[in-house]
Amino acid sequence: MRHATVIGLAAEQGLRLPEALTTEWPPALSGGDERGWFRFQRLYDVARSVLRTAPQVRRLVLEAAEDEAAEGSRWLELQVDPSGYAARFGGITAFTDLVIDASREASAASGVEVSLIIAANRTRHPLDARTLARLATQYAGRGVVGFGLSNDERRGDARSFARAFDLAERAGLLSAPHGGELAGAESIWACLDVLHAGRIGHGVRSVEDPDLMSWLADRQITLEVCPLSNVGLGVYPDAGAVPLRTLFDAGVPLALGADDPLLFGSRLVAQYQVARDVHGFSDAELAELARMSVRGSTAPPAVRARLLTEIDTWLATPPPAPPGPPEFA
Repeated sequence: MRHATVIGLAAEQGLRLPEALTTEWPPALSGGDERGWFRFQRLYDVARSVLRTAPQVRRLVLEAAEDEAAEGSRWLELQVDPSGYAARFGGITAFTDLVIDASREASAASGVEVSLIIAANRTRHPLDARTLARLATQYAGRGVVGFGLSNDERRGDARSFARAFDLAERAGLLSAPHGGELAGAESIWACLDVLHAGRIGHGVRSVEDPDLMSWLADRQITLEVCPLSNVGLGVYPDAGAVPLRTLFDAGVPLALGADDPLLFGSRLVAQYQVARDVHGFSDAELAELARMSVRGSTAPPAVRARLLTEIDTWLATPPPAPPGPPEFA
């Protein structure tokens, strides 16, 4: 969500936002302890609370697609937990219908193809996850492309959600749980062994286990790495400590992401700038990062081919010459 949209919608509805979303934005965050994660989650829920009508949801999805288009994206997979909006929008099915319809509209208007990953909350009961998995299967091939698992991985063992992911897997949906951010490599192993993850949200702490890095590289399991989010939540002290280069050189597929631009104050291009300016990635390596994100997506083969061709074209195009000195008469 755009910062200006949060401010505007709150003002329209007479809602008071905390200073962390107004005068102190972007907020100082830390997920290294329970208190820090609680603050992050509280701000996330406050921002979400400004969405109260269908037009506001449509606006959010459209703006997300427009902002991605402005940064060069062509394919967007939005993750959503419909249960968080069910009471306000007539139930999880009605809300999912709304977001899928909004995604179609946003795709047509922005040129960015938008699809959904329905995600369960690992701090809630596994039965809730099964309900969401059944919902996701109903929309497989009709706007929903995957099933995820979000929130604090220290508070919900991935193994408890195996049955929900089995349902999603049988429907052909991508398994895309979060793991290896706030917890270590064992969190990723659980996502792989029990949830049969085809892609991992974050996964940066796989560097703590060389065998795991080799496993991910051999099977080409993509990690959604969000460098500035990792710094914002205190997973690493600074951008240079994020193991982007280590993972890349080990052959682990990476899809750079911003995680949550509203709460971390940076979007996708900033993550590529970190790769270039902090980790020394060349143009060819940046292009390969972009290719990895395409290959790790659920985009159909024809779309992937088109996107990969665009990346190759970018790499082959010489950069514009710097402006020459001014001419004086």
